[in-house]
Amino acid sequence: MAAEKLDGQSDEMEYEEITSDEVDSVVEQLERLAETVQSENIKSYLEDAINSIFFLVYEDDDSAEAA
Repeated sequence: MAAEKLDGQSDEMEYEEITSDEVDSVVEQLERLAETVQSENIKSYLEDAINSIFFLVYEDDDSAEAA
């Protein structure tokens, strides 16, 4: 689980709790969507979104171990 700062909040503000279950679900759905898209540009944006969302709770080391 990770706590990410909400946009526009200062360091003194609270963090949003993001669970790995939620991230896994969203990443899975985006991957399924990417499989249905023909445009390489849209696929690229979806891959960027997948990576950004994945790294909200998983560190670079975790992805290297999974590969």
